[in-house]
Amino acid sequence: MGSCLGGESRSPRQSPLKRRKKSMSMSMTTSSSFKEEHLHLHRIPGRMFLNGSSEFASLYTQQGKKGTNQDAMIVWEDFGSRRDTVFCGVFDGHGPFGHMVAKRVRDSLPLKLREVDTSDVLPPVNEASEKFQAWKDLFLNAFKVMDRELRMHTNIDCFCSGSTAVTLIKQGEDLIIGNVGDSRAILCTRDERNSLVALQLTVDLKPNLPAEAERIRKSKGRVFALQEEPSVTRVWLPNNDSPGLAMARAFGDFCLKDFGLISIPDIFYRRLTENDQFVVLASDGIWDVLTNKDVIDIVASAESRSCAARAVVESAVRAWNHKYPTSKVDDCAVVCLFLTPPPNTISMASGTTQIREEEEEEGIGTTDVEEDLVDHVLDEDPDGGDVIHWSALDGVTRANTLLNLPEFMPEEPHNKKTN
Repeated sequence: MGSCLGGESRSPRQSPLKRRKKSMSMSMTTSSSFKEEHLHLHRIPGRMFLNGSSEFASLYTQQGKKGTNQDAMIVWEDFGSRRDTVFCGVFDGHGPFGHMVAKRVRDSLPLKLREVDTSDVLPPVNEASEKFQAWKDLFLNAFKVMDRELRMHTNIDCFCSGSTAVTLIKQGEDLIIGNVGDSRAILCTRDERNSLVALQLTVDLKPNLPAEAERIRKSKGRVFALQEEPSVTRVWLPNNDSPGLAMARAFGDFCLKDFGLISIPDIFYRRLTENDQFVVLASDGIWDVLTNKDVIDIVASAESRSCAARAVVESAVRAWNHKYPTSKVDDCAVVCLFLTPPPNTISMASGTTQIREEEEEEGIGTTDVEEDLVDHVLDEDPDGGDVIHWSALDGVTRANTLLNLPEFMPEEPHNKKTN
């Protein structure tokens, strides 16, 4: 909805703050229909988005020490009304409204993939290359539409807020993954000695990758690390030392979309074999402190499948406290999708744990706009306007995804140009 700072003399015709104020007003008139839509969505059988488990999946998220939990996750079994299909995703928000962006992508992106009948999309042959191309086109279009929808969204200000997305569709023995940002997917499989090994399925799309940095610089964006954190490469506006985004691709973050940041996903395809055991999707709060091998060992040794995701999160929190005792623990979200039959023949009802948690936490974890708006406090500006003060630098942190927000001042009335 707003424009990025495209030159020294340009400023947006409407500041992000003004758009945010307008969106708050508009949300009050649309909240009723919005609630109904998402209450229906959250009650779909087989669709889990809170901490819980099913026969083949386990998911868990925990808030860190940086404020609102900006991670979101989903497991949707019988996806597209197909018994052999499941959708999984982890979404890591950043910026002042990152939690809202992550939830919106969690709820909307699967619908854009489900709108297409995949039985018509996939070719009636067994050629892996043709299947991959069909799935790739589907994912590319869904991600493009999702980002465009966020740009036009009236209830969420995505100008300096955004989200990663690591998503997966398993249909039969076909595994397709779409990834934007620095969340990650790994596969646990068995080698020729029957030992468990970890295979990384995605690339962490950070600005330090040569191809990503080249694209950003060609679009006049700047890529560099600060002296105080030389290991964290960030993306900056051409003429402003902000926002300092620590990833090269993301949904939202429209202040950087003219300067090399993109939401085009990397697409990966794999034909599963009998050696493949499970897939783990997780936000960078996990991967910052645990290796791929650490994670598969934790999942494989968990007391049960239902507690596997929680075991990974709890191990990551302990690792944060041990490795970085002066840092604030990051939000963590984990989805485990098991590819083999359960060790026992007793079948659990899909989403049983999820439903129980929804009853205990009614209203928590939904995408109700009015609920999300109260997560942020508006401070009064001495001149009568509303100012949101937000900084990722509050306290000692190891590596924040976003450092600061660009200072865009609304133009004075006598300086405004007529359209």
